[in-house]
Amino acid sequence: MSIATPQITIYSTSWCAFCHTEMQWLDKLGIPYIAKDVEADKDAYDELLAKNGGSYSGVPVTDIAGDIILGFDRPRIQDAIKKHEIQPVTAS
Repeated sequence: MSIATPQITIYSTSWCAFCHTEMQWLDKLGIPYIAKDVEADKDAYDELLAKNGGSYSGVPVTDIAGDIILGFDRPRIQDAIKKHEIQPVTAS
């Protein structure tokens, strides 16, 4: 597995406080992720709908190696990171 390709995608909006809190938390932990703004990027919105069975009820929605987590559910996110053995990236 390459650490260059994050296994975490966060679907968010620019105004979502929980989205920003989740990203800051992952940054602090050194966990790599890709953030996609579903309002600014139609492809990201379509991708989210495809992963979430065609429904969209709010953000953040976090995809951790295929596990979809609705909302900033820290315990579930931590469990999924551990389950998929996602390691922090250290600066070299």
